[in-house]
Amino acid sequence: MSLREPAVAGQFYPGRADELRREVTGYLARGAGEKITARGCVVPHAGYVYSGGVAGAVYARLNLPRRFVILCPNHTGKGAPLAILSEGEWKTPLGNIRVDNELASVLKQELKLLTEDSAAHRSEHAIEVHLPFLQTLVPDFSLVPIAVGTGQYEVLAALGIAIARAIEKIAPETLIIASSDMNHYESDGVTRVKDAKAIDQVLALDPRGLYEVVQREHISMCGYGPAVAMITAAKRLGATSAELIGYATSGEVSSAQGWVVGYAGIVVV
Repeated sequence: MSLREPAVAGQFYPGRADELRREVTGYLARGAGEKITARGCVVPHAGYVYSGGVAGAVYARLNLPRRFVILCPNHTGKGAPLAILSEGEWKTPLGNIRVDNELASVLKQELKLLTEDSAAHRSEHAIEVHLPFLQTLVPDFSLVPIAVGTGQYEVLAALGIAIARAIEKIAPETLIIASSDMNHYESDGVTRVKDAKAIDQVLALDPRGLYEVVQREHISMCGYGPAVAMITAAKRLGATSAELIGYATSGEVSSAQGWVVGYAGIVVV
């Protein structure tokens, strides 16, 4: 059985299990409010010192199932445009997580563009950083990891439809997580304005609107592709609304106000 080793333990988050669990628990404690059963969500994936508060606020609010499809951007440029893993386990300092072979296999049948490919995942951080949050909250779960390296709207929409069909067939309780940070490396003021435009389209459950505003306004939202696919799938599964749970920029913990990244946490119900 293949084992995907952690790539950013000790960098993006603590590498020791006791320290990691303590830090994750602290971020989760920031979430307050009535629990939500969601179809999908957008959650950031930066180092915990920057985006852990937003991620924790989202996960603390959710009624979490035991199956997840996690979509992330392909930051490394390695591997196939739509790279899936359908077997093996992912390791973090908190233990190993099983890849959901049943759900992944159905997904590959629904969309032939999905390619079995470990190269896209080996050093990619944008799924890995979510796993300790889920491990802390859900005793035993499985995931389908997909790295999205294409920006073609038709392909992203087809991915969303395929995810919805697979979930409808065998796992209706599955949560779809779109891993994404928001605008990158502009001033805090500019980033907040740009991010608001993208967030508005997610809240409107408008995948094409999100795609178009990101292109038109030059919003460097790295996971807009995963978000487009997630919204498409969630709407097909019956989602009718979305809620912004949290928003922050790296400027809130760094003095670099002219060079920030935005982080949004959104649930789709």
